Amino acid sequence: MADELSPGDERLRQLFKAGNRFMVLLFRLGLGGLGNGPQTSQVMVLVHRGRKSGLLRKTPVNYAVVDDQIYCAAAFGERADWYRNLLADPRVQMWLPDGWYAGEAEEVPPDDPQRNALMRQVLIASGFAAPLFAGINPKTISDKKLAEISASYRLIRIYPSEACTGPGGPGDL
Repeated sequence: MADELSPGDERLRQLFKAGNRFMVLLFRLGLGGLGNGPQTSQVMVLVHRGRKSGLLRKTPVNYAVVDDQIYCAAAFGERADWYRNLLADPRVQMWLPDGWYAGEAEEVPPDDPQRNALMRQVLIASGFAAPLFAGINPKTISDKKLAEISASYRLIRIYPSEACTGPGGPGDL
């Protein structure tokens, strides 16, 4: 069956889930900026609504800022729950190291002429993640090879709309 994950893929997903819980905890403690930056890895917490449950979900993702828009990628492609949630309800919140913002998400189409360059920026911003998990150096890989490797990835563009304040955001613990 095409939707089944190999044992290695499933282990990788479980590793990501454990790391994700830790990153959300750091942001909730107000420590989301620790180790977060262009020299290490740019991580934000994406708050989105579950497509089935309607509950708010929190998912750490690598991101890049390009022309005042936020870009992130679902490396597990269409299987990523957060990606499927965004398709159902594109209204999101972003917990960034410098603040908390509301926004609207959309998928960058595969035929967008800027997709490859934007994907490269997200992968560069991922720091160690791209070399470790995808086995690539996003700074030196050819455009053709990058397009091949990231063809199944889903690239998301988020238009920030307003700063958020109050309870329920980063630092709530």
